[in-house]
Amino acid sequence: MADPSSYRPRPGAIPDSPGVYRFRDEHRRVIYVGKAKSLRQRLANYFQDLTNLHPRTRTMVTTAASVEWTVVSTEVEALQLEYSWIKEFDPRFNVKYRDDKSYPYLAVTMNEEFPRVQVMRGHKRKGVRYFGPYGHAWAIRDTVDLLLRVFPVRTCSAGVFKNAARTGRPCLLGYIGKCSAPCVGRVSAEEHDELAEEFCDFMAGRTGTYLRRLEKQMTQAAEDMEYERAARLRDDIGALKKAMEKSAVVLADATDADLIAVAEDELEAAVQIFHVRGGRVRGQRGWVTDKVEEITTGALVEHALQQLYGEEKGDSVPKEVLVPALPDPVEPVQQWLAERRGSGVSLRIPQRGDKKALMETVERNAQQSLVLHKTKRASDLTTRSRALEEIADALDLDSAPLRIECYDISHLQGDDVVASMVVFEDGLQRKSEYRRFQIKGFEGQDDVRSMHEVITRRFKRYLVEKEKTGEWVDEGQDNHVDGDPGNGLKDEEGRPKKFAYPPQLVVVDGGQPQVAAAKRALDGLGIDDVAVCGLAKRLEELWLPDDDDPVVLPRTSEGLYLLQRVRDEAHRFAITYQRTKRAKRFRSSPLDDVPGLGDTRKQALLKHFGSLKKLRSATIDQICEVPGIGRKTAETIAAALAQAVPAAPAVNTATGEIMEEESGTMGSSGEPVTMGAPDERRGQET
Repeated sequence: MADPSSYRPRPGAIPDSPGVYRFRDEHRRVIYVGKAKSLRQRLANYFQDLTNLHPRTRTMVTTAASVEWTVVSTEVEALQLEYSWIKEFDPRFNVKYRDDKSYPYLAVTMNEEFPRVQVMRGHKRKGVRYFGPYGHAWAIRDTVDLLLRVFPVRTCSAGVFKNAARTGRPCLLGYIGKCSAPCVGRVSAEEHDELAEEFCDFMAGRTGTYLRRLEKQMTQAAEDMEYERAARLRDDIGALKKAMEKSAVVLADATDADLIAVAEDELEAAVQIFHVRGGRVRGQRGWVTDKVEEITTGALVEHALQQLYGEEKGDSVPKEVLVPALPDPVEPVQQWLAERRGSGVSLRIPQRGDKKALMETVERNAQQSLVLHKTKRASDLTTRSRALEEIADALDLDSAPLRIECYDISHLQGDDVVASMVVFEDGLQRKSEYRRFQIKGFEGQDDVRSMHEVITRRFKRYLVEKEKTGEWVDEGQDNHVDGDPGNGLKDEEGRPKKFAYPPQLVVVDGGQPQVAAAKRALDGLGIDDVAVCGLAKRLEELWLPDDDDPVVLPRTSEGLYLLQRVRDEAHRFAITYQRTKRAKRFRSSPLDDVPGLGDTRKQALLKHFGSLKKLRSATIDQICEVPGIGRKTAETIAAALAQAVPAAPAVNTATGEIMEEESGTMGSSGEPVTMGAPDERRGQET
């Protein structure tokens, strides 16, 4: 535990101006980010008598080892910089709302020639109109199914659309009247755009005018004795009214607003948001957070606004945002929202009337969300704490192992030998810090030597980071996960480095030999403050270095259950990587050895000839007919195929039938794939 006075800045060194500050721990990881109107006054609050600090603030300042700051011109700039740093560094002591789902939106792709109505999740795209978010995707599909009767807009994918255009036959929706079938020219692009605009207008809340127009047309059709048309219009009106019933009117003045409510206790807080558009509740979402810092309701609201609108622009930020408490100060937040919208935004607390009543409904939802979350999580928190305490007692550790790393070796009869490293922090998976290794120090099968190599490589990298002698670059090692390209190192700004943080406990999948190998690797590097144990699969025994007898935990032990989860996750991650490498070998092709021939031209060759067998029998002039293939390249391709031994025929493992190359499936680079080859997802599973 650090003494805050050891890193307290010199008096007068802190500027008396707006800015953003960062606290870092001894490993240079950013653990807290904050903003202040006056950096000098705010930081002085952290360096007072520890007994006067809130317990969570006291934990933060004693965990930190340094503090630094960046001066900005205005409080709005400070708000923007704080948001970007919290998102970038993911500090452990900042409020982080856990949004465990990607909420679906109803989207209309107005940027396409023939706009499509579909369900979309994730980041919003330019030129697409969004409605929602909805709690469930089926709610969107139910609404769309009702509206397609009146607004028969395209809902099919690009592949289905192109296939219908090619064959001249629309899909089923086109036959039953729920699609205007622009794919076969029943309506023009302009007419279809008009339908899509009417659909968007209806979803945006402009329903009254359209309904009145349909009712007038129905009456006129009845007077003209066009009873079939009148009946169809009657059914259309019924479908629209049924769709409108799914989102009842809550505000009579067609208000566009977001209502945010907070329910909190000493440890946690729940936030609920209702999205009201055109006076109707169009969507709802919620978050839960641990209160790892001393924070007011206004500050919770400010963090919720950053989370909600940090990536939004334009109409996605409504004209009015109703909250239970205002941030202090409120002006920078209001200005920041206005900049994101492009016009003024009213941020206020509702005092009376319909908006006050609706806010009470949102608050009840927030309270219910917090109660439900605590009911689900209470046993989990207790169980994880007990599990870590049991592990500490069984292994005679000084404290609970908050960070556990587990290693496993995987291979297939000595081929494709790989290893995995998984990380659990506070008893929970930390998938962003998983790592995988190729064993390159020797050939063949030797789990003990493999374990020694992996532990040595991992902790050698840690020592280099600890000494801060510069970036470690090891081009010969393949130990990155997908999504972490290159050597994965970050700069000194606190972004996570590959092996920067040591565990309190290393678990290896195996018994005495593997544990001894891991211990030798740590001793060889001079590391004596990391505990090591092994978990043997046969009897689920815990093996410790230099002990002849294992530690046997009761089968009902929460500590044993946690270690089993860690070990099984390491095994899963290792075997996934090993199978991916094996599948990649099976998908190799003679075309891979042709210099300068990339995936695009490989696919063009196989598309032109239909199979590798036909390509092998083609002449150089015939190969030159493929777009992008010159004569010199064609000669190289012909020579490579002539030298290559033809691959074994593909086998259908279900029937035993030997298949010709023409009927083989194509791999990721266009070449035929053996039917029996595994089809594993690449890299880390999430």
